Amino acid sequence: MIISKTPFRISLIGGGTDFPDYYKYYKGLVVGGTIDKYCYVSTRFLPSVFDYKHRIVWSKNEVVNNNNEIFHPTVKAVFNYLKINKGLEVHYQGDLQKNSGLGTSSSFCVGLINSIKNLYKKKINKRNLAKIANYIEQKIMREKSGSQDPIWASYGGFNSINFERNNFSVKKLNLKKSNLDDISENLYLIYTGINKFSHNIEKDKLSKLDKNISYLDNIYSLAKEFEKKLVNSKNHDFIGSMLNDYWKIKKSLSSKVSNNKIDEIYAECLNAGAIGGKIIGSGGGGFLLIYCQKRCLSRLKKRLNKLAIIDFSFTQNGSEIIFKS
Repeated sequence: MIISKTPFRISLIGGGTDFPDYYKYYKGLVVGGTIDKYCYVSTRFLPSVFDYKHRIVWSKNEVVNNNNEIFHPTVKAVFNYLKINKGLEVHYQGDLQKNSGLGTSSSFCVGLINSIKNLYKKKINKRNLAKIANYIEQKIMREKSGSQDPIWASYGGFNSINFERNNFSVKKLNLKKSNLDDISENLYLIYTGINKFSHNIEKDKLSKLDKNISYLDNIYSLAKEFEKKLVNSKNHDFIGSMLNDYWKIKKSLSSKVSNNKIDEIYAECLNAGAIGGKIIGSGGGGFLLIYCQKRCLSRLKKRLNKLAIIDFSFTQNGSEIIFKS
């Protein structure tokens, strides 16, 4: 049995410029990092005594006899890409719910590939792991998704990811641990209570790509400025105001990015003293990321007492194998 542990991610600024439709003509840049919330994927060869070939356990319990009978789209795509013929059992567990904007589906895809590769005793490096996961999501599954999520899941760390044409590069942002801790201590995830499917939102954005080029150009410029400030600033309160600037541009990409409930929660956060924030991921639901100084946290929790508020820390490791037998 092999168990992989793969982090979820928080993209701070730059999301949208990581879409191939944009960065194959222009440059893309995303700044953010992986956090201490994970998904765990266990795989093992299934003994032939069972009257089915594969067993996949997630929110459903699937027992099937061939790959094309698999309901879970990621498992089906990964099995077919890796040409899995021998019976496998797969179990998935996650620290946070799916469709929450934290790259959970890509983390699962990366963790599953990593686990299966190790089960077959085949080495795979971070770059190839990210490239295979992106190929599966974008080409096989035909998801309308950016390229950042499998890269975060594979590499881990607090980084900037640059995109240009068909290539990407990962640059670790060398912040002192005390500075990184200070940043995470003022950032909070607030669950909106809305479960969403990012494919439909991203599809709407891409259908308006010609109109959105100027917005994406502005996002890229903002990400460049943000990257520079992160490295050179001692006070990090600028993060809140720049997240707010990004949020305004992001909402211009599609009317589906926000809704009345999200806007109301965000306004409550600002009224409680938060400096700024944005929706995580494609938008439409999931988690809001809020920059709030600790002195205002009790007021924020009081105003949003019916919503889950989650703190987190940034982490350095990408997908890793934590158990072999």
